[in-house]
Amino acid sequence: MPTRQRYLALPLGTRLERIGRTPDEIAAAIQGTTDAVLSRRPDTKNWSAKEVLCHLRDIEELFMLRFHMMLGTDEPTFLVLGELPPDPERWGITGRIGMPLNPDRWAEERQYIRADAGLALQALRLRREETLIFLRRLSPKDWERTSLHVTLGRMTYGDWTALIAAHDDAHLAQLQRALQGLP
Repeated sequence: MPTRQRYLALPLGTRLERIGRTPDEIAAAIQGTTDAVLSRRPDTKNWSAKEVLCHLRDIEELFMLRFHMMLGTDEPTFLVLGELPPDPERWGITGRIGMPLNPDRWAEERQYIRADAGLALQALRLRREETLIFLRRLSPKDWERTSLHVTLGRMTYGDWTALIAAHDDAHLAQLQRALQGLP
């Protein structure tokens, strides 16, 4: 499975094609699978296939929010889903106010396990299409705009496409393992 760094070495068009295939790859992986299998967690700490699908659906909105912020503001800084920043107090993350971007909390509070997988896939497909339309409309100058990722540092839109591709690969593999009952 290619890493973010390996994806960065590929042409941008290849990265865009890769992230464009994700909804179809998920559809193929879950086709004909019962809700019971889609909802089955391989163990107490790993997500079910349905939870992985819902995560990808929801994280797509976060990616788009970041992309719009990159276009509309100069070098915004972004927190990372599920990771504390190096200086949590600067971000107001102290005591009872925990990490605002917590994927496990999303899965529980948004009741991923009760979601309709077909509707979740349809929403992911629509969000991903919007992402690709947005990225393909960027001018060459826009592609140079940057953001600050609190753990990875300065990132361009091109860097984000590599991150999304690697993220998709990791979660597609996770989804496939979950379908087999493996962590």
